[in-house]
Amino acid sequence: MKITFLGATRTVTGSNFLVEGAGKKFLVDCGMWQGKAEQEMENSQEFEFNPSEIDFMLLTHAHIDHSGRIPKLYNEGFRNKVYAHKATCDLCTLMLPDSGHIQETEVEWKNKKRKRKGEKPIEPIYTAEDAVRCLEIFEPVQYDQIIEITPEIHVRFNDAGHMLGSSIIEVWVKEGEKETKAVFTGDIGNNDIPLLSPPTMIEDTDFLIMESTYGSRLHMKNDEKAEIFLDVVSETLDNGGTVVIPSFAVGRTQEILYEINKLKDEYGDDEEFRRKYKTIMKAPVYVDSPLAISATEVFRENMELFDEETKEEIMRGDNPLEFPGLKFTKTADESKALNEDPTPSIIISASGMCEVGRIKHHLKHNLWNPKSTILFVGYQAPGTLGYNIVNGAKTVKIFGEEIAVNARIEYIEGYSGHADQELLMNCIYSYIKKPKHIFLVHGEPQSQDVLADKIEEETKIGVTIPEFGETYELNDEIVMTHKIERRVNKTMKSEILQRLGKLKEELKDMEVYVNQDLQDENLRDEDIFRINEKIKDLEKQILNVIEG
Repeated sequence: MKITFLGATRTVTGSNFLVEGAGKKFLVDCGMWQGKAEQEMENSQEFEFNPSEIDFMLLTHAHIDHSGRIPKLYNEGFRNKVYAHKATCDLCTLMLPDSGHIQETEVEWKNKKRKRKGEKPIEPIYTAEDAVRCLEIFEPVQYDQIIEITPEIHVRFNDAGHMLGSSIIEVWVKEGEKETKAVFTGDIGNNDIPLLSPPTMIEDTDFLIMESTYGSRLHMKNDEKAEIFLDVVSETLDNGGTVVIPSFAVGRTQEILYEINKLKDEYGDDEEFRRKYKTIMKAPVYVDSPLAISATEVFRENMELFDEETKEEIMRGDNPLEFPGLKFTKTADESKALNEDPTPSIIISASGMCEVGRIKHHLKHNLWNPKSTILFVGYQAPGTLGYNIVNGAKTVKIFGEEIAVNARIEYIEGYSGHADQELLMNCIYSYIKKPKHIFLVHGEPQSQDVLADKIEEETKIGVTIPEFGETYELNDEIVMTHKIERRVNKTMKSEILQRLGKLKEELKDMEVYVNQDLQDENLRDEDIFRINEKIKDLEKQILNVIEG
């Protein structure tokens, strides 16, 4: 049995692993590359394998960085089954056509620019129609059932607690008299994600392929994040501002709706809480994403996957996804009207990293306003608009226009859908039969390096952080047998040089802005600490580039 790592290597996007064993070739995930421009260019490249030779696929969950290239795989000849949890199949019927529509829209915009330059038009990676066609090969499965793919290959899907239908997948491959077991975690959820059950703890495996998004960090506890959420939102509304929450349409949006609905039960007897809660409940809450609206319906149809507390509430007639003041905006005109209404409100809109969708319009209309708050509740990948805003950009470019960042910027990390370092370690400790070896994927280099050191020091289990295109034979000794060299075209080389030039100018601007901030007599100690931490993070990133 061997694995070739073709995505989510030293980064958190493009999840894709090719597994070969018992005479079969199969994939675990086939996600899109998102975030940095050079990563997104990978989406249009040829696969590093022949899609028509893949015997089947296992999909951990519906997020586009795990599922987003399945229509491309289908278009290029893959016609066998995609095994996924039923809820994942339901969500993919929404998310993949939506992804295709986004690509069609972006290509249309790019082609207008190319036409003016006299350049040939380009094609989308796939269309919404392509995505609908590929859904015919999805095969829904349930949790906790061992499925025979072939007499030599068996799999079991377990609840990963990351989003509705997300799975940790156990794979058994028998070759001759030898059986090898590998576990692919996909994305592991927090223990305290609203609505969802905690991740399943697996008891044994030979090899563990584990995500590491927050491998170097700890999340705040649930009660802290609820209180901070309440304070930030109520203060903004009291000041007459709007709270804009960039949120992933599927998963995070439904969790925030649940959190708003649940706040009343947390501090019900506290007078100051009642005042803040009343402020929130009087304000309209808009879910401004057609995909989020449809996904919320999928959540309602799969309530058997909710945690026990939520199920009990539903039995009492309290639907956690409904409350007074909640409004869904379906059309583009309804969305535009939100930015013309001066009423203080809460707007939850996709995408979570602010790269595409209606959120960019809401940012354009609110970032400049010191009364408004942009509240981030999910991971922001380097290179995205959301990452730049969270990390202190003074201005950002949206639709070709420079927008000043005057709004209050807040980031509540505890809402992340990913396990932190403590829970990742607990997942390893839960194994009765310890893995022979662990591969860390789906993480930025700094997070992976810190987690790898901790795992090796505390468990004495060997850890490998694979690079793109590396193939490993899963035997008693881990051996890299092959490495695919990544293609780098001339366009990307010139883009790197352009980015270096731009980075020089941005560093000069940063120096001016930081000096201005440090001369501000009203600057708080925590502000100085935050500036110092951001500069330290920047130093680490620059050192990573130099050392690499």
